Amino acid sequence: MQLNTLGTPLILFLILFFFGGTFLLSLSIGRKRENADNYMTAGNEVGFGISAASMTATWIWAASLYASATSGYTYGISGPIHYGLWGALMILFIYPFGRRIRSIAPNAHTLAEILHARHGRSSQLILAGSNLLGSLLSLTSNFIAGGALISMLSPVSFSAGILMIGTGVLLYTLWSGVRASILTDFIQVCAMLGAVVIIVPAVFFAAGGPEIFTTGAVHLTPSQQSFFSSDAFFNQGAPYIAAVLAYAIGNQTIAQRLFAVREDKIRQTFVTATVGYGATVIGVGILGVLALYLGVEPMNGDTNNLIPQLASMYLGPILLCVFFVMVIGSLASTADSDLAAMSSIVMTDIYGRNIAKDGEADPRLLLLVGRVTMITATLAALFFASSKFNILELLVLVGAIWGALVFPVIASFYWDKVTNRAFSVSVVAALAAFFPVRFGWIALEGSTAFVTDLLAVIGVGVIAGLMIFGFLGRTAGVIAGAIAALVVLPFGIGFLHQYPVLTASLLAYAVSMILCVALSWAGRERFDFGRISAETGNFDDATPTV
Repeated sequence: MQLNTLGTPLILFLILFFFGGTFLLSLSIGRKRENADNYMTAGNEVGFGISAASMTATWIWAASLYASATSGYTYGISGPIHYGLWGALMILFIYPFGRRIRSIAPNAHTLAEILHARHGRSSQLILAGSNLLGSLLSLTSNFIAGGALISMLSPVSFSAGILMIGTGVLLYTLWSGVRASILTDFIQVCAMLGAVVIIVPAVFFAAGGPEIFTTGAVHLTPSQQSFFSSDAFFNQGAPYIAAVLAYAIGNQTIAQRLFAVREDKIRQTFVTATVGYGATVIGVGILGVLALYLGVEPMNGDTNNLIPQLASMYLGPILLCVFFVMVIGSLASTADSDLAAMSSIVMTDIYGRNIAKDGEADPRLLLLVGRVTMITATLAALFFASSKFNILELLVLVGAIWGALVFPVIASFYWDKVTNRAFSVSVVAALAAFFPVRFGWIALEGSTAFVTDLLAVIGVGVIAGLMIFGFLGRTAGVIAGAIAALVVLPFGIGFLHQYPVLTASLLAYAVSMILCVALSWAGRERFDFGRISAETGNFDDATPTV
């Protein structure tokens, strides 16, 4: 089938229209006297509507839309559900931990800043470094998605496409930091939700409607036709459950919105974002399932091309423009969040709390550091985007790396016996266990397979326990974790190592938990959580309310 395109002039007009509009919007929140704290946290006073839209838009990024479609194309009808449902629930699971974080550090700028007050420099820099890496890879993923879209729908090259996307996002975010990101998120999420309601049904009926599911069934394996596919669960669902819990705790883009929203609006914000994310991402993932039923082969063998390829096959010029704006809005909403997150980390955790002397960080220099960070990060992401990584694999990899941090970070916010040594050693050891298994550097055979399976079973218990602990407390969390591990134990031993991606993620949770608890249990230190509020907070003398 012939692909419909928009042509270079129309693509350039849409990009100029979208990014020009967001830039003008960001100018409306400029100040004669810039404020470093507002640049990072928007004064901690953003209301419910804007916060919910911003959280939804940040979690719905172009990479997640593309990855959901890839999951549908790879694993069949259960693929988008395993991708979208667990991602949505993880937003909800952030909520109780978010309330705890805001209660002990109401004016913090980053999670790593809290760890600096809780443990010291090494723990802070471990978390800050992992967040910088994760946000950079996230930014890279969004540039890849934008480049693939533009090159598919126009004669413009992939390289030129990522350059236009990177420049557009940088221009409006550079001006006012997280304030620009949050304000433009509201417009972007409205565009995304509206477009999804139109685009997915339009492609479905243009491709043949309900008849697709009867005539195209020959293209699916029995596993791809099942809602309860074990292949989809163990290769996609289970690793993603582990990955998105890690995203929930280790991702500064989410934490930044947690610090920005009014404290009394945290629950409403997270519940609303849960519903919005799930509906949108599962809906777009259906496009991948349609491609599977239609027997579509991804152009150039790259599954990142599936969504723009289907759009260009079945949409006319007007709907193709709507589709283009939807994807650009989704990638911009997260790319600007990544830039704002990285600037806050460098401003706070590198300059503000380590280079500058206590209480002597210059707010004007902080702003300069933040803007230079954004420019540097954009250039680095453009360089990495030229490699065209597989977005789905990239997302799972980043989330799994963050899995090593989840238990030590959460424990540090609740348990007064966790030490800096326990935190640092447990995270480094968990990463040392993760990488050899994830990348197949060691053979999972014999006694090695038994040990990894056993630790993976413990990892299942850790994840289940943390989810329940946030809502129901320590006792319920311990019981839930123990029950989950015991239920998985009989079939997990001798089985889980067959799925190295899942096993590596579960290893990270298990090793970090075991070492963190073991090294902290016998300690005599007792930390006063009241110190955190006093040692984190504003760099400016006065922070005006937004």
